[in-house]
Amino acid sequence: YYLERLERGSTDTLANGCRADCEAAKRLAKRLYHLEGFKRCDVARHLGKNNEFSQLVASEYLSFFDFSGLSLDRALRNFLKAFPLMGETQERERVLVHFSRRFCHCNPQTPTSEDGAHTLTCALMLLNTDLHGHNIGKKMSCQQFISNLDGLNNGKDFPKELLKVLYNSIKNEKLEWAVEEEELRKSLSELVEEQCEGGSKRVARVTDGSNPFIAIPILLNAVTYKHGVLTRKSHADMDGKRTPRGRRGWKKFYAVLKGMILYLQKDEYKPDADISEVDLKNAVRIHHALATRATDYSKRANVLKLKTSDWRVFLLKLKSTMMSWIFRINLVAALFSAPAFPAAIGSMKKFCRPILPSSSTRLKQEEQLLSHESKLKQMSLELEEHRKNSPSADPKSREWEEFRLKEHYLTYEVQTLYIQFLCFFALFRYEQKKALQCYCCLVDHLIFNL
Repeated sequence: YYLERLERGSTDTLANGCRADCEAAKRLAKRLYHLEGFKRCDVARHLGKNNEFSQLVASEYLSFFDFSGLSLDRALRNFLKAFPLMGETQERERVLVHFSRRFCHCNPQTPTSEDGAHTLTCALMLLNTDLHGHNIGKKMSCQQFISNLDGLNNGKDFPKELLKVLYNSIKNEKLEWAVEEEELRKSLSELVEEQCEGGSKRVARVTDGSNPFIAIPILLNAVTYKHGVLTRKSHADMDGKRTPRGRRGWKKFYAVLKGMILYLQKDEYKPDADISEVDLKNAVRIHHALATRATDYSKRANVLKLKTSDWRVFLLKLKSTMMSWIFRINLVAALFSAPAFPAAIGSMKKFCRPILPSSSTRLKQEEQLLSHESKLKQMSLELEEHRKNSPSADPKSREWEEFRLKEHYLTYEVQTLYIQFLCFFALFRYEQKKALQCYCCLVDHLIFNL
């Protein structure tokens, strides 16, 4: 099957992919470059293996790139946009070795050797992470960048003017590489399957205050969907009650969206580090939550409004990736939030919101989508009927208060369900960046026309 995947109709044979076959390598490289039968997320996997055949494939693949006359940083930018550079550290480094070799081949007058070009390439990747990553602390200066590379050009120094140009290029324009939404879809699907199948998992609990009964189990080995620096402001407490003035201040955190939990950490993000008690205290549960642009907040720009299942409201100030955060938060909520339980029934004619379980759904993705669609139709009809039967009593009466509370709930639920439905539609109807673009357009239309 593996060979059939690589070469449809080929009669060539490879012993575990290790015997060199130039013609097979050329055919595979061509198909990888033109994405014939492969996705962009497949490319790095075939270029970064440590065997002779993969090296041939990588060499042939790089031959499709012409870096002639380009600076190293510009060539690297072009290369990184071709496919997501994923895999283990050594696999990614092997891919960058092939890039450096091709760059030197296209630019024989470059003042560095292949090893020197590779050293600079890795240095630029690290510099990009330092200057534009989510590290909390002082950024690397130009002088530090130059000092770090002393004697690394085959025992000599790189030209200082070259290093200054490269530093300023990365500082003024961060490196961008291909984003493969297919990988996000795959990881989400795998997490759904893992949760449905059960098995041994590392579990902790997130609590609100001191009540152990509203704690929820979380997977410490859950998939991380997004992380980055943000500032948070508590806008409303449970049931939508305005947060007291003394607790409304903006606080800076490193946010990590992991599973159905948004962790707000005070220290830098370390993927392998255990979750501290402070991190658990600041954590926000994403089940049945809704993230939107804070269009009604004008004091700061680029602010996201996050409303949780218990109607708490947080304002999150982000640098430049607000729609990406909105998309992922709503997507996680859409895929993993379990269907609501019926509201409690009492002797009083008082409106009660349904109970929203914090555990992950047991439905398959197709069933989850149908559940959202069915619930959206039900809530839309219920909202329409509710508005037709407004009370005739005094607008300040308790009857009117109950009417407005239910209308607010139904409007919010319709908006939430519609956006969750759009998450499914955008992700599974489109691929790569188109999913996010489609989602953004549809949500903007919803927010301003609902």
